[in-house]
Amino acid sequence: VAVTQKLVGAAVAFGDILRRTFGPNGLDKMMYKTNGENAITNDGAKIVADLLVKHPAAKAFVQLAESQENACGDGVTGCLLFASELMKEAGRLLERGVHPLALVEAYQESMLHTLEVLESRSISDIDADVLRAVAKTAMVGKSAEAGGDKLARLLVDAMMTVQESGRPVRAEHVRMAKRGHDSLQDTVLIQGIIVDKKFDSERTPKISQPSKVLALTCPLTIQKSKRDAEIEIERPDQMVAFLDAEEKLIQEKIDILASSGAKVIFTSKEVDDRIQHACFDNSILLVGMMEEDGIEDIAAATGAMLINHLDDVEPASLGSLQSALVEISEREDGRSTRLIVDVGPASGLVTIDVGGGQGAAVEEYVRAMYDALRSIESVLEDPATLLGGGSFHIAAALNLREIAESISGRQRLAIEGFARALETIPSTLAMNAGEDQIDTLLQLRAAHRNQSGRFGVCSDGQIGEIEGVLLSAHAISHALQAAVETACGLLRVDQVISSRGD
Repeated sequence: VAVTQKLVGAAVAFGDILRRTFGPNGLDKMMYKTNGENAITNDGAKIVADLLVKHPAAKAFVQLAESQENACGDGVTGCLLFASELMKEAGRLLERGVHPLALVEAYQESMLHTLEVLESRSISDIDADVLRAVAKTAMVGKSAEAGGDKLARLLVDAMMTVQESGRPVRAEHVRMAKRGHDSLQDTVLIQGIIVDKKFDSERTPKISQPSKVLALTCPLTIQKSKRDAEIEIERPDQMVAFLDAEEKLIQEKIDILASSGAKVIFTSKEVDDRIQHACFDNSILLVGMMEEDGIEDIAAATGAMLINHLDDVEPASLGSLQSALVEISEREDGRSTRLIVDVGPASGLVTIDVGGGQGAAVEEYVRAMYDALRSIESVLEDPATLLGGGSFHIAAALNLREIAESISGRQRLAIEGFARALETIPSTLAMNAGEDQIDTLLQLRAAHRNQSGRFGVCSDGQIGEIEGVLLSAHAISHALQAAVETACGLLRVDQVISSRGD
């Protein structure tokens, strides 16, 4: 029991770190590293990932956070709070002589009953308004909340554009670009991608009407031989013939590019200056030295095929875009240029151009928006939502208490403990809003029994019917099951042994 109590202590400490960050009134943590970097966040996944953790039980919680983040992208703080509370309840019962395996069995049974409640309370009607509510709820309590309805609508539009292009709806298909100026309110959606490069804005052609795109992974230069060779030239006309042959090769490449029909050409390799100038003179926008990821993004967004040899260029391999314009912004550290590639509503990739400065605040905006995108993705994949504000958790807890009434053994104590752990979600929401936790829980229970199952803790900490606060049912379900799994795994431990580190 002494060992388990130490594990419980570590779990409770973890819960205490994250408790104040939970919900619409959650506060942020400032995390600093010994190298002088710092970050301000209340994203549970970010906090846990950056913590310096040595205790074995705490490491289990880090893995739990990773599992929830990878599976759902949101709900990490609630998941860890619930797991921490399960361990706390187990600690109390172990002191009273309840066997750890009896606790494990009761927790697993309670989980099944909780999932039944989740199933019965899920709302499966999904439309754009529901998705916007899910996005807003995911951003509540984070700095991106300032973007409000406009930002939620923009995130839903981003996912809908990807869906209409026929690609799988994944948050990874939405890119985030930091503009480095303006404010969060000036964030815009670009149905395409942004290429951050230096452009000579005077000579770069402006592509402002629908055009064809060519994506290459081959160099547009005279290819050098891999072996060193020396050629002796005896007469000037031999030198001229060499230069003419080189010009001819360059001209052939220019002719292929010009006759391809593409007005915008991207390549991931280097470009000869003569080809660059010839393309610019023909009003063809040519961008060289793209990164591997960048050229793949261009192909995914525009529908172009990646081509590894100029001889393979054919009309079917071209993609299309609406416009490609260089945007110039003057900064203190000099002029910055980037190419905005607008593909239009059929774009396979979209970019959210996030307004704001260069500091930690923008990083937090991006994190919050990515969480919201993952929540939208989760609901689109598994169309079911739950009312927020702890209303599901209190309903599940009341259901478990009724089941516990019919059980006579010690398992009853564990089921009641599980119910109390579920109630930590609404009680933490109330505490962070400055309300009394016990009063809130008593009022909530009474409201659920006597009025309606839609009652929960509102953003001001008061009890009320929840409107427009929706969570992904899949994220909640995964969080609860992962938390129970971790708690049960730790409760089975009776000894912590140091093992060889080779």
